Amino acid sequence: MLAIIQSIPLTFHSERILLEMIYQPPAGARDLLPLEVEQKRWINDRLQHRFQTWGYQRIVTSTLEWLDTLTAGGAIEPSKVIQLRNNGENSLGLRPELTASIARAAVTRMAGNTDPQRLCYRANVFRNAPQSHHGRQLEFYQAGVELLFAGGVLADAEIILLLADCLADLGIPDWSILLGEAGLTRSLLAVFPESIRTSVRNCIANLDRITLESLELNAALKAQALMLFDLRGKPETVLSKISALDLDDHAQTIVNNLKSLIELLNSSAKQPLPLTLDLSLLQTFDYYTGIVFEAVSFQDNQSYILAKGGRYDRLLGLYDPQGQTSPGIGFSLSIEDLHSCLLATDKLPQQAPSSDCLVIPTTKDVSAAALKYARQLRKDSSIRVELDLGNRSETAIKQYAQTCRIKQLIWIEADGTPRVEKLD
Repeated sequence: MLAIIQSIPLTFHSERILLEMIYQPPAGARDLLPLEVEQKRWINDRLQHRFQTWGYQRIVTSTLEWLDTLTAGGAIEPSKVIQLRNNGENSLGLRPELTASIARAAVTRMAGNTDPQRLCYRANVFRNAPQSHHGRQLEFYQAGVELLFAGGVLADAEIILLLADCLADLGIPDWSILLGEAGLTRSLLAVFPESIRTSVRNCIANLDRITLESLELNAALKAQALMLFDLRGKPETVLSKISALDLDDHAQTIVNNLKSLIELLNSSAKQPLPLTLDLSLLQTFDYYTGIVFEAVSFQDNQSYILAKGGRYDRLLGLYDPQGQTSPGIGFSLSIEDLHSCLLATDKLPQQAPSSDCLVIPTTKDVSAAALKYARQLRKDSSIRVELDLGNRSETAIKQYAQTCRIKQLIWIEADGTPRVEKLD
């Protein structure tokens, strides 16, 4: 008897856990209700329209990929990928970003086409949270572009100006673009011993000055590390500081390209871009070889990273059967952060879409006539039509229509004829 009594709380507890699992989404996942869906659709539609005006075509890649594809030759840590076990020798995973999948599709499914490929997307991505961050968001929504088989300063300028157009179209307040150069930053980091180079890089990438100052470096290297840490500001000022350094030929070429890019952006933009040159900028995914950039906005003492991107001139070679590499550049926009920035503005829809009319059969005998009439109305794809399913009084129907902002009621009378009643 004692054993039975002791088992009762455990049973109740187990049932409670089971109910919580049924009623709630998994930790790190969330539901989107109609208004938020409508607001994010508004954002996505404007982005896709802007992509298309620049000549980009939408591509849809698989949500599932082989783990080897998703890790992009080691540039993306496997721990960031939500992995799925299968019965074969290889593991599958949910995409943590789109660039690797699009690169794979481009070199395998679009092989032989070496002309510039302008591709755009809107999709969800999944990222594994660190073990110490239980409940952190796992699913994210992105929209973005990839410009493949095209290198050079002009392609870089196109991508940055397209990003600027997207932010302007949405009406994002107080945004700016941080611009870095992965190749130049790597070149400047090359003076540090390999044993500590990664630590220096991580401190710079995470803006961790305290840890950087505590690293065991001699005076000259510590001064170099702090100089790199502070290499951000107006492009002309930062470039002037870099030009004064003892650069090798490769680094000097990168600096010259940066100067050309900034001159091109300034001379072709509708108005001066809010641009900050930041050589401490290093992206999470380590496949970038040239310029890297982020679009940021500061509101109510909070910063939002609206977009990330950069040039990856070795990534496509990982998926090419002959190992032939090709240039590429792109960016992804965070729909969540764009949405958060726009919530305080009057840009977003404030209500979910409402139906235009409600068709109501007044008797069961005219149900077929009501269905037919509603289908006839829906031939005009711009009209939203609901059908009343019965068992409600006239008062309840009108109250429902007013609550849902339905503009008119169409009563199907006993003889099958419609009677239209417009609502305020």
